[in-house]
Order: sequence, then C-alpha cells, then structure tokens
Amino acid sequence: MNDTGKERKTAHAFEEAANNNVAEEGEESVATDAAERSPEERLAALESELAEHKDHLLRALAETENVRRRAQREREDASKYAVAGFAKELLSVADNLRRALDSLPQSEIKDERTRGLVTGVEATERELLSVFERHGLRRIDPEGERFDHNLHQAIFEAEREGKPGGTVIEVLQPGYVLHDRLLRPAMVGVAKQTPKPTDPDEPAGTVA
Repeated sequence: MNDTGKERKTAHAFEEAANNNVAEEGEESVATDAAERSPEERLAALESELAEHKDHLLRALAETENVRRRAQREREDASKYAVAGFAKELLSVADNLRRALDSLPQSEIKDERTRGLVTGVEATERELLSVFERHGLRRIDPEGERFDHNLHQAIFEAEREGKPGGTVIEVLQPGYVLHDRLLRPAMVGVAKQTPKPTDPDEPAGTVA
C-alpha cells in the first residue's frame, strides 16, 4: 500500500511538471512571435484593433441615439394625440349645435327673442371650434372640392349639372383632423361623371 501511494505521488509530480513545461513553451512561443514581428507590423495590428473598437463604439452610440429619438417621438405623439378620445366625444356636441342652427335659418326668425337665442348658439359654436383649433383639431367642410378618399367618405353619388365628376356636391356631416391624423372623415355626396353628349351631326357608322 505504501509503494502504491508513492507511485501515485510520483505520477502526479511528473504530470504537474509536464503541464508547467507546456505552459512555459506556450508563453515562450507567444513571446517569440511578438519578438519576430517588426515595429511596423505591431503598429498595424494596434491600429487595426483600435479601428475595430472605434467601430463598435460608433455603432453603440448610433443605437443609443436611435433609441433616444424613438422615445422622444413616442412622447411627442402621446402628447399630441392624448386628447383624441376626449375630442371625438365632443364632435357630437358640435354636430348638434350645427343642426340646431340649420333647423332655423335667419330668414325665418320673426322675433328678437328667437334671434338672440340663435345668436347665442352661433357664438357657442364659434367658441367651440376655436377651442378645437387651439388644440390642433381642424374641421373639414369640403363642399365644392375634389373628393379625397383620405379625408372623405362618399355616402351617395348623383349627377349634378355644371359639376365635374368627383366633385363634392353636399356635406352630410363635416369631418375632423387632429394635427395630421384623421379623427373622423367627412360624409359627403359626390357628383357622378356624366357621359359626354353625342353630336347629332356626327355620321353613324356604316353597316357592312
């Protein structure tokens, strides 16, 4: 048993010595390679390593800037469109004020009391629209304009003399834009493209 223990210790010592020799040989090899490289080669290697680190740094800075800009844009959008839901609820109030005014034209007002009431409703509508505009909410009332599918919703199409096809001939409900985002399209009637009348003097085609 004692001989076996001694043999194990001896083998372990030999193994450690062999490992130390391998490590020393590796270090000597690296040192030899470094010594064999010329100053120009060492300088080129350092410059290459520096350029690689610089590239990594620039990429990291660019990514950080992109994240910052994206976060800033999201904050600005949240601030600009935070009132969208509340503003949409108020559109029905503006619609009702306009319906009330349309239901009683100025020409049909017979007494001063009614005239004063209508004047008050008109003032309320103007103030409401002014508040809308101060918060970036703009009314779309496109009668007489060309139909724009980005802003308008066609409810009907009809022929209208003197109006080219695609012209808005009636606004059933005005639309609204919040900053550059459509909040509600304007519901409109659009002029139909009328066929070009044929010339009665134009000769008819011959039949073979």
